[in-house]
Amino acid sequence: MSNTWQSVETALFPIVSSINQYLSNYILVFLLLSVGIWYSIKTRFIQIRCFGEGMKKVFGNLSLNGKKHEQGMSSFQALATAIAAQVGTGNIVGASGAILTGGPGAIFWMWLIAFFGMATIYAEAVLAVDTRVIKEDGTVHGGPVYYITKAFSGGFGRFLAGFFAVAIILALGFMGCMVQSNSIGSTFQTAFGVPSWIIGIILVVICGFIFLGGVKRLAAVTEKLVPTMAGLFLLGALLVLIIRFRHIPETFGMIFRYAFQPQAIIGGGFGAAIKTAISQGAKRGLFSNEAGMGSTPHAHALANVETPHEQGIVAW
Repeated sequence: MSNTWQSVETALFPIVSSINQYLSNYILVFLLLSVGIWYSIKTRFIQIRCFGEGMKKVFGNLSLNGKKHEQGMSSFQALATAIAAQVGTGNIVGASGAILTGGPGAIFWMWLIAFFGMATIYAEAVLAVDTRVIKEDGTVHGGPVYYITKAFSGGFGRFLAGFFAVAIILALGFMGCMVQSNSIGSTFQTAFGVPSWIIGIILVVICGFIFLGGVKRLAAVTEKLVPTMAGLFLLGALLVLIIRFRHIPETFGMIFRYAFQPQAIIGGGFGAAIKTAISQGAKRGLFSNEAGMGSTPHAHALANVETPHEQGIVAW
């Protein structure tokens, strides 16, 4: 039986790797940039025009008191729930992974993807709120499935919505959780010598307690946890920058220089090096802010806001 599974793995792994390489190096980069640019143009660069309004909206609603709502979430709770998976693994492991495989220049492409991704996230949140369905009992249902079926009627729309639903369940319910839990477990094992399987059990117990409490408990926890977690990360980053402040100009120089000439870092030909830097930046940029992935609109659809625009400027 073991030999059979090894044979299947040996046969499928090259195929999956080739498909993944083609999708991530070409199609993903093209779609992320083109959709982000298109939304930026259509919204007249909403990420610039309404940046101040968005900051006021976010920090004006910032709270750690876990205020409860009869149905759905507050605007800030929806935001905290949406970014709970981004702050941490996406920003730290994602950025370091991009530098490891794509060189310092990959960070430039992460910035570029993030900038245009702000317009994509805005559009996702606006569509989620605009197409959500509020049931008679007050429960709120929304997300990409709802605006996909509204945009594409008939069997094609149902196929796309069904495909997305299965894909996002696999991505968030299995693959994403594996990446995050593995990062936590391996970090504890390396730093403190705690076996990773013990951390895995602790994570299952904590997450089970939160998820079984429903949307209200999830919102109350993320509203407290995410701002605290983000604050600690920012404080830690600030301390590192202060300690290593002499290297900041050199670091910025390397980021911009190797964004277009990274072959000295990762080796190989100039074209291949550029492609690696761009593709790694794009992939890690998506992982960091999840723009276009379709995961965050589910939380934004639950926000108690008067207009979709209100949640859109908070979402990015």
